[in-house]
Order: sequence, then structure tokens, then C-alpha cells
Amino acid sequence: MSKKMQRSLLLLIVAVIGALTSAQAVQYASAPAAQINSSTGISSSQWYPVKKVIDGDTIDISIGASTTRVRLIGLDTPEVVDPRKPVQCFGKEASDEAKKILTGQSVRLETDPTQSLYDKYGRLLAYVYAPSNANPDGVLFNEFMISEGYGHEYTYDVPYKYQKEFKAAEKSAREAGKGLWAPGACAGQS
Repeated sequence: MSKKMQRSLLLLIVAVIGALTSAQAVQYASAPAAQINSSTGISSSQWYPVKKVIDGDTIDISIGASTTRVRLIGLDTPEVVDPRKPVQCFGKEASDEAKKILTGQSVRLETDPTQSLYDKYGRLLAYVYAPSNANPDGVLFNEFMISEGYGHEYTYDVPYKYQKEFKAAEKSAREAGKGLWAPGACAGQS
């Protein structure tokens, strides 16, 4: 059995055990019918605690006793932690906004069958739903970050489920001059 397959199997086992025993994850009764990804064991109706916000488009979540790094599908925020690159314009703001919204929260995940489950760095690719008083299913955080100008729509290889909505959110943010699209937001930076 390959190392990647062993890792996936281990994650599945840990996730199933964690989903059955974890008191940390909150599940809302009004969430959509559970859809469990058989490769990851992640349920679209389960809420998973955020352990750490890495930057504007990457987080760590708890699944049972393990930590899973999640890369948000369709969103690219300016770099702040890549050791090969300098901190990019509006990267700190995007990272700070993600930390403000997600730190100490639980999130819901949705994978996309049009995309790989994991990227080349081993990060789970998913849409992230943040808690919201106005919507018990949560707010699509990927789209929120784009609509507020903290990042831009990003298509890695093939179109994805919410591509049309994310492109429209970027267009609106650009036209409204929000965030990194604001006049002078990145003046003097390359």
C-alpha cells in the first residue's frame, strides 16, 4: 500500500472515530443533509474546530485527534508565510481578517468532485463555511474573502463548483475598490 494511501486510510479512520467521539465539534440540526466524502471521512454537515489560521487561504482544523491542513478552493490571497517570497501587498490584512473570523471557531467543509482531494503539498482542498448568526449553515468564507477584496478568484486547473460566483465576487470587489483593489492600497510595493 502506498504511503499516500496509508495516510488517507489513517485520516479516514481517525475522522470517523473523531466524529463519533469528539465533543468539540458542533453539529447544527439545520445543516444540510450529511454528505460524507468516503476518501476523507469528512461530513459536509459536521463542524470542525479551527486549530490555526496559517494565512488568508490556508487553515488547520481538528478532525478527532488529528490536525488536517486545508487549502481553500477558488481563493488566492497574497503571500505572508512562503519562505521563498517576500510578504506581498495586502497579505497581512488578508491573514489578519482570516484570523479575526476563524480563530476559536468551528467550520464546515465541502469538498468538490471537480477538484483533487489534496494539492501537491498534501493539503485538503475544500470550501470553508464560517459560523454566522444569520445563517445556521454558515457563510462561504472563500467567497467572502474575495468579495471583501482580501484575495482574488483562483482557478488551479479545471473549473470548480463556485467559479462563476467567485469571479462575480472579484469583479464586484474590483469595481467597488475594496481591499487590495482600493486605489493606492499597494502604492510603492512591487
